[in-house]
Amino acid sequence: MIPDTIENSIFIIEMVRKVKSQMRELFDEYSTYGVGMIEKIMFGNAYHGIKSIIAEQEVDMVVMGTSGSSGLKEILIGSTTEKVVRHAKCPVLSIHKKHTDFEYKDIVLATSMGDDEMKIIDTVKMIQQWYGAKIHLLRVNTPNNFERDIKAIGNMEAFAQKNGLSDYTINVFNDVSDEEGIVYFSESIKADMIMLATHGRTGFAHLLTGSIAEDVVNHASRPVLTLVTKNH
Repeated sequence: MIPDTIENSIFIIEMVRKVKSQMRELFDEYSTYGVGMIEKIMFGNAYHGIKSIIAEQEVDMVVMGTSGSSGLKEILIGSTTEKVVRHAKCPVLSIHKKHTDFEYKDIVLATSMGDDEMKIIDTVKMIQQWYGAKIHLLRVNTPNNFERDIKAIGNMEAFAQKNGLSDYTINVFNDVSDEEGIVYFSESIKADMIMLATHGRTGFAHLLTGSIAEDVVNHASRPVLTLVTKNH
């Protein structure tokens, strides 16, 4: 009988070999895009590994895939992407399925038009310029946070003008929750990306209130870019 330690060593060696092979395939596939890539393999908890890389490399953006989570699993542990979105101090782009292109021409910007969200506008305009995109400003009306269309539209127009936005539309969408409104509106216009702010609530406050950003990341089928409004 082979000792467990030897079996474990053989398993780890084979796993590393397989991962390196997959990494090489990715390098070969995307080398023509002119993007520099560095290979790094880490063992252990996925979230903590990503967190340490963010801190060590002082990364400007995290891009990661997510299959989402729902039901009891989501309540108990959440997804790795959800945890990164909650804690990262940089933008996080979560992608739910393989994309054949990254032509983000229609981008939904879900906003409460708060003063803290003005901190993300420069990033929004930069991304809009990169892709030549149209920004669809969105305010979701819910039963617990309702505002007449005429007032909401006026406030959104003032927000857009104050922040120097161009090539945008104003949209008010009614739904039972912010998360569902953002997801369903984005589906209705076939948006290429959803952008929204995250305030990084953690601990007991997060358990009580949850996070719209994390909920959207878990349930949207479109790429979601979360932008941090403050250091946390």
